[in-house]
Amino acid sequence: MGAVEQTGISIQLLNSMNPFINRRVFFQIAGTGVAGCFVSPFDLFARTASPYPPQAPQVTLLNTAKNVIFILLAGAPSQIDTFDLKVGPWTPADFRATTINGIDFPEGLMPAMASQLNRIAIVRSCQSSALVHALLQTWTQVARSPASATGKIAPNIGSVVALEFEPKRAADQRLPGFVALNSTGGLVKQGYLPGRYSPFDVVAGNNGLANITNPDGDAAFAEQYSVLQALEAGGIRRSDFDDMRDFYSSAREIMNDPGVNAAFRTTGAERVRYGNNTFGTSCIVARNLVNANLGTRYIQISLGGWDNHQNIYTPNAGIYPPARQLDAGLANLISDLATMPGANGRTRLDETLIVVKGEFGRTVGSLTDLKGRDHYFVHFALFAGGGVRGGQVLGETGADGQHVELAGWSEDRPVLAEDIAATIYSALGIDYTTVRRDDPLGRGFEYVPSTNDWLAYPIRELF
Repeated sequence: MGAVEQTGISIQLLNSMNPFINRRVFFQIAGTGVAGCFVSPFDLFARTASPYPPQAPQVTLLNTAKNVIFILLAGAPSQIDTFDLKVGPWTPADFRATTINGIDFPEGLMPAMASQLNRIAIVRSCQSSALVHALLQTWTQVARSPASATGKIAPNIGSVVALEFEPKRAADQRLPGFVALNSTGGLVKQGYLPGRYSPFDVVAGNNGLANITNPDGDAAFAEQYSVLQALEAGGIRRSDFDDMRDFYSSAREIMNDPGVNAAFRTTGAERVRYGNNTFGTSCIVARNLVNANLGTRYIQISLGGWDNHQNIYTPNAGIYPPARQLDAGLANLISDLATMPGANGRTRLDETLIVVKGEFGRTVGSLTDLKGRDHYFVHFALFAGGGVRGGQVLGETGADGQHVELAGWSEDRPVLAEDIAATIYSALGIDYTTVRRDDPLGRGFEYVPSTNDWLAYPIRELF
């Protein structure tokens, strides 16, 4: 048995993934052994024998948003059961598949999101570069292969955003530029960047932030903090301690600002409306943070439960719990932001780009013998707010969902994680072609990497 088959990725699957695949490219994939067997046929094809000669991108930034809420659907949802619905004999009746303004959608599974389709844009032509959860969840957060040289030191996109917005922070903006909510163990932090750009990693509760008061009282804390400062002033000078100083200073500012804790509080009525679960509460907090304008510009929320290799349609199990959590949390987040006034006559939704994405997709057609769906390259991404034109679908995967038949955007190829990152940066007014020269490898750190024959671009058709 070859390396490809040993991973559970069949030759038929590889051949079905890309209409451009040929014998030479297939043997390039097979010849790479264990590493290559996890690589998308498109990924290898596009970057070794691309029919699209690269040209230096004309960098005109979109500059349509000031905040980003990135929702990582950890575990990889089934695209053909959600935002790229393919109805077949496998489709449960309670999905109530319907067409709303030209968009096929499982209204019974996600009724609240059905009412928000006019505010969202769906990209159905996404394709992953591998089929391993940890690898691709990291890839999604750093916009490059974690196995590459710079992938090992790469910061989360949110950390780059925090760094870029640092000069624009007001003195009274106490919160870090990057906040992570409901995170799993796969949260990527600041990489080689200073610790101040690390995510403020919080599990959203009901009554604000935990452990922000000293059990000995404010006076005792103030005295202890003064002693700490005196000790540092007396001997600690090395830059090795800069991150620690930043941490102490930021933590003290958060403790002393009642507005910060208020942003993390939720009411019982809100929690019920948002689904009464940790993901929903995280969406409430994300809404509050955007509205409070306390310095946070990038919020990452994780929602797991999508790795449905078996019993995907079992009532109250399988796909149902995460889909219902996403439905209530995301729909109310979009709806609430759309009613909150922002600056210059805009709403908070106008100011905030929402991106929703899993690390890859799931197999299409009939279920497996375990009544589930396995890993698959083709998947979707969802966008709302931040200048996005809602009610549209970019890309097509055909009647069976086997492969991307129509890219639906200017580059006429599947959308990759790097393109999603370029879109986020561009929407925020950040030059996605930036190359920093402060990395410890001395190679130059590209915000979005490119190769000699392949470049990433923002998806301008969304806006």
